[in-house]
Amino acid sequence: MPAAYEIRAGGDVKNRKQSMADLKLRRLNELNSRLKEDLERPRIKVSEASMSLIHYCQNTKDFMVPSLWGQVDKREDPYAPQQPNPCCSVM
Repeated sequence: MPAAYEIRAGGDVKNRKQSMADLKLRRLNELNSRLKEDLERPRIKVSEASMSLIHYCQNTKDFMVPSLWGQVDKREDPYAPQQPNPCCSVM
């Protein structure tokens, strides 16, 4: 009758545990370095960011909102359908 379980060498288990511990330590060190980078990232207050966004929206012409900026000349509108070139092509 064959044995249901095999006997393993004890040293292999110890090496695996050590490699798992090394892997966990490396992941924690990487997470720690990412958190340090996030901490060093420059920050601005929400009120400053919103005022900057409001200023940009009020001073930048948006062709997709004609109710605010008025009708745009077709030559200035980058979203207007392009007219085919009236020149003839040489074959």
